[in-house]
Amino acid sequence: MTETASATPPSSPAPGAARHTPARRSVVKAAAVGAALVPLAAARPASAAGAAPANAAAAAFLHGVASGDPLPDGVLLWTRVTPSPEAVPGSGLGPAVQVTWTVAEDRNFTRVVAAGTVTADASGDHTVKADVRGLRPATDYWFRFTADGAVSPAGRARTAPAHDTAVDSLRLGVVSCSNYEAGYFSSYRHLAARTDLDAVLHLGDYIYEYASGDYAGRGKVLRPHVPSHEITTLADYRARHGRYKTDPDLQAMHAAVPVIAMWDDHEFANDAWSGGAQNHQPDTEGDWAARVSAAKQAYFEWMPVRPSVAGTTYRSLRFGRLADLSLLDLRSFRSQQSTIGNGDVDDPDRTITGRAQLDWLKKGLSASDAAWRLVGTSVMISPVAFGSVPAHLLGPLAELLGVPKEGLAVNVDQWDGYTDDRRELLTHLRDNAVRNTVFLTGDIHMAWANEVPLKAATYPDTPPVATEFVVTSVTSDNLDDILRVAPRTVSLVAESAVKSANRHVKYIDMDRHGFGVLDVTAERAQMDYYVLADRSDPASAASWSRGYRTLAGTQQVERADAPAR
Repeated sequence: MTETASATPPSSPAPGAARHTPARRSVVKAAAVGAALVPLAAARPASAAGAAPANAAAAAFLHGVASGDPLPDGVLLWTRVTPSPEAVPGSGLGPAVQVTWTVAEDRNFTRVVAAGTVTADASGDHTVKADVRGLRPATDYWFRFTADGAVSPAGRARTAPAHDTAVDSLRLGVVSCSNYEAGYFSSYRHLAARTDLDAVLHLGDYIYEYASGDYAGRGKVLRPHVPSHEITTLADYRARHGRYKTDPDLQAMHAAVPVIAMWDDHEFANDAWSGGAQNHQPDTEGDWAARVSAAKQAYFEWMPVRPSVAGTTYRSLRFGRLADLSLLDLRSFRSQQSTIGNGDVDDPDRTITGRAQLDWLKKGLSASDAAWRLVGTSVMISPVAFGSVPAHLLGPLAELLGVPKEGLAVNVDQWDGYTDDRRELLTHLRDNAVRNTVFLTGDIHMAWANEVPLKAATYPDTPPVATEFVVTSVTSDNLDDILRVAPRTVSLVAESAVKSANRHVKYIDMDRHGFGVLDVTAERAQMDYYVLADRSDPASAASWSRGYRTLAGTQQVERADAPAR
């Protein structure tokens, strides 16, 4: 269940901070609640994945806490309570329970500034959301939940800077493609350990829909999915989200920093489009619209996401005068992917965004007065041709990039398959002198740094109109995994061939897993790429691999000598 409530502001609010009256029905007096919470014991840790509370008579918080979608005056809080042993995710069982949320200025909860109660029940899979408003801009807060004497872990949330505030820097963790069966979420642990992040941006494929073993890492299941079959129903999607939320590294990241999430196809089914998906068979898996409805309901129940347009994840957030962030939904409105060789990728009647979303994006980009315009796009917008990639590498690359194994230069699931939408958007950037646009991308389990040309055929004589940073996967298979060889043993040949045929591509890493950290100042936007030592090791180390940046006003990409400071 979701609650929207205003905070009880501190006694000396920051200049310009919103001051709202608490909702009488849901918000209790903060001082009284804070006093009542102090003596309570810390939350019991989650036991085995999906386990019921150790004390069958008590509620428990087995799936962690989270915050998301930070605003200057508020943040969205999330948890899931297990009120009884049978109330496992997706079961539809368990009693209703009153859950209290509390927000404080300190981790000991002695300076409580907001609190409220909400009823969690089986109709919402016992998930809880509180959309808290009335907080100070650019401020760290601590939050937690209680129910029937149980206390959740504490989480840290940070509000965004005020709308017109000059901001020195913005630092975002950036992740994508986290397949539970293929490895451990060490990337999340490393992001949780940092103290310098304003938020983490998750670009999609937060969960995967496949049956256990259908998409394992190098063909090996390191830890099985729940449920074990392919998920198609509301109960299935709830149970799969619940399984992911038992991961300790995922819980640590959500508790440490706000997460800004958008979906891609695997939150539904592989290569999803508005009327179906490659991995959906109506004769055996039912109506596509019903499956999508179930997937979206579970997503909004289980994720700290505030939809600005009903039923989608396209929305925008602002970080003072430094950056506007536009998040796209490239699954709900797109036309079906083109079949290879029929030439309709240029058809102006085909779309990846839908008309309303593309108009919204163009309007927002041209109206923005921020120094930088960041765009979260779940699939790559830069064009890619494959030139002289060796034949033995075309098959694995086809699997990752969605290109035909015969080597035709068409990537039908990405913007390459919807060239008219791309042309319209990039022309809009050029014609309206929209500068400093950076696309942030996941999906393809590789790291890239690209200059985005309006016309790839005439680049660099036709200058780029934007830049793009693509992050690799958290765990999902990449080139060396598909080939089952050691990293960097065969990919260097493919990377060289792709770069020679695509001069706007400045960097590719086809082999490693990890995460990105985007650091933005008025002068530049820099993506630092971090790689894991071993995704199959739950204690894997991570190290800085490369950094690439674009300087304000240039749309060009250059290598950075060190991580941003």
